[in-house]
Amino acid sequence: MIATVFSAGIYGIEGYLVTVECGLVNGLPSFELVGLPGAAVKESKERVTTAARSIGMALLPARKTVNLAPADIRKEGAVYDLPILLGLLAAQGNIEQQLPDDSVFIGEIGLRGELRPVKGALSMAMAVQQAGKSKLFLPEGNAEEASLIGNDLIIYAVHHVEQILDHLTGKHPLEAYVPEHLVQDTPDAALDFCDVMGQENVKRAMEIAAAGGHNMLMSGSPGSGKSMMAKRIGTILPPMTPEEKMDVVRIYSIIGEGSRAARSQMRPVRAPHHTTSAAGIAGGGKGIPMPGELSLAHNGVLFLDELPEFRVDALEVLRQPIENGTVSIVRTAGRVTYPARFMLICAMNPCKCGWYGHPSGRCRCTPAEVKKYRRKISGPLLDRIDIQVHVRPVPLKDLSERKPAESSADIRARVIAARERQQARYAGTKTRCNADMQPAQLAEFCRPDAAGQALLDAAFKKLGMTARSYDRILRLARTIADLAGEERISAGHIAEAIQYRSMDRDGA
Repeated sequence: MIATVFSAGIYGIEGYLVTVECGLVNGLPSFELVGLPGAAVKESKERVTTAARSIGMALLPARKTVNLAPADIRKEGAVYDLPILLGLLAAQGNIEQQLPDDSVFIGEIGLRGELRPVKGALSMAMAVQQAGKSKLFLPEGNAEEASLIGNDLIIYAVHHVEQILDHLTGKHPLEAYVPEHLVQDTPDAALDFCDVMGQENVKRAMEIAAAGGHNMLMSGSPGSGKSMMAKRIGTILPPMTPEEKMDVVRIYSIIGEGSRAARSQMRPVRAPHHTTSAAGIAGGGKGIPMPGELSLAHNGVLFLDELPEFRVDALEVLRQPIENGTVSIVRTAGRVTYPARFMLICAMNPCKCGWYGHPSGRCRCTPAEVKKYRRKISGPLLDRIDIQVHVRPVPLKDLSERKPAESSADIRARVIAARERQQARYAGTKTRCNADMQPAQLAEFCRPDAAGQALLDAAFKKLGMTARSYDRILRLARTIADLAGEERISAGHIAEAIQYRSMDRDGA
């Protein structure tokens, strides 16, 4: 006899429907899984066999074959345990009713029959909905994130496989899962810009970066506050739109953190260590490639501290995602494209010892050593960073007086107002903020006045800018004008934007 059960799988960030066909025929006892199963899927044979015995429905000693279709996509994870068990029980007659065609089953099964959460539940729930199925049975631990897709899909949160069996037989029907009001994780109260003494010019640059989604590089001696300010960038970013939130939860669901991401009010802020490999930054791994730090920072911030200490190949993988907002990973298991639209915030010392240009004069690096250290950051990567600022040591007066500084809430209010202007300007397009502007939009919305154009032309010739840096200055000036509530870009906005290209001016 053959029984068919519907399940779902995940490939990259996209879910897809899987048909699980379970057949039993007379012959020597065996258990074969076909349809490109990965290692975790192959191990389901042992989990399913033991779980069936635990609930008093031992599998018959027959030749069992399970086919996972489509057969040309590699199946990963323990998500197919539940449909395999139900299919085999139906094939051998333990479930007399035909398994419903409008229902989909996903979940890992423990040896006693309990259901454990799986990865990628939100994307799979979206695929189930798009396939026209109306019911989804899944582990309790995945119900919260799966419910984010809305009320069009009936979700059943299951603790034990016997609950499904009782539901299918009508003995104890399950009630549909009703999502509770999410208790949102609040920002860390210990992180606030009011704790940052001095550094008004750098905080201004961070406000501009947050308002327009611009990339930023800070260069300064140790202890000047670079990392302290970078840790607080998340507290001034605008809230995510529902679409942005959905994308973030889908990505974090793939690594098993979907529920935590669903509760968070904050945009993701990722800060990988400088020893992280290129694969850790871009994504990869055995089997179907997993998302890396670039994708985990999607719609948020990627903070790279000690930038020159990162491996060259790890830095160079940043270039294409910064431009395209996606990262494509090609491995033997296939090609996967993940979203990767993030703000890049970097910090570095001005030289190897860290004290070049410090008033104490303690730096002993030669000019050649300083240049060699800075050249670890390639010109093409530097060209993609809109804001480049030197972070000066904090004056003793600012430290001793401890005057209250502006809070993150005050800065965030201005950032949100600037973003609202951008959302109105780019309504009906895929552009979210000024940093994402396309060439046609740049020509339409970033025309400076005559004085501003003359200043920009002079800077282009004097600093030897590239066409990319020229455009990025215009985008930056557009954001400065938005913060000021002005529609026209003036010479003052252009001048401020140019001063944030400090490494262009220094010839670094």
